Amino acid sequence: MTEVIGVRFKSVGKVYYFAPNGEQVSAGQHVIVETARGIECGEVVLENRQVEDDKIIAPLKPVIRVANQEDLKTMEKNHAKEKEAFSICLGKIQKHKLDMKLVDVEYTFDNNKILFYFTADGRVDFRELVKDLASVFKTRIELRQIGVRDESKMLGGLGVCGRPFCCSTFLGEFQPVSIKMAKEQGLSLNPAKISGTCGRLMCCLKYEQNVYEELLRQTPKVGAYVKTPDGKGNVIEVNLLTGMLKIRLDDKPDAAPRSFHKDQVVLLRDSQIRVNRDEIAALSSLEDK
Repeated sequence: MTEVIGVRFKSVGKVYYFAPNGEQVSAGQHVIVETARGIECGEVVLENRQVEDDKIIAPLKPVIRVANQEDLKTMEKNHAKEKEAFSICLGKIQKHKLDMKLVDVEYTFDNNKILFYFTADGRVDFRELVKDLASVFKTRIELRQIGVRDESKMLGGLGVCGRPFCCSTFLGEFQPVSIKMAKEQGLSLNPAKISGTCGRLMCCLKYEQNVYEELLRQTPKVGAYVKTPDGKGNVIEVNLLTGMLKIRLDDKPDAAPRSFHKDQVVLLRDSQIRVNRDEIAALSSLEDK
């Protein structure tokens, strides 16, 4: 076991482990640590605790110190400079006529580097832009291309449900979401109904997937052949949440389908839920990051 603290550098970002270095910290405090990007100031979200050695990547970087008032003032000054840098970079992008969208700007705590986050449909040759920015700011410049999901996480907004984006409020990391999940949950494969504001599959499709997978193991699927109290037939409609099935009986093919609960039928031959190639091809862009 190793003693660690969890530190986050963005409001809803990934949590990184650091060695407390003898410091006892509380959630909400800020600490100064060394990262791959340089010296950074982050917020403590996990207090001192013991974790198993296989859950950390050794060696852990130690905490340099608990942030003081001067450190917090430096962070505020950096945020103010980020707004100015954003405006300057926009002008430079227009000057160089680059097909890119600037999303965010971030100063490292020690001001040794400025990161410019942007989105673009393809690769962008920004070498001249970097030189131009370096001549203005007199420090290291890094331009980082991000995906549309990351853009939504940074900018925030309201989803189709009327609530703030999950990614910008509590999701530390994106979970993989697939067309197959939407199919298994019985949703219409209409891009407008299963994609979020970012244009990709809604993250919330992942939340209930485990429940749907369990229900699918217990419930005959559409196309299954079953035995009912009134005879044998094929399942033509399924409500996974209520367990109700609509079945067309073999001896009454022209009659209206009858409804039975899954506990009232015996499964003779099950079916499978598949996403065909045409559906995958048409909706593949919704799965892209």
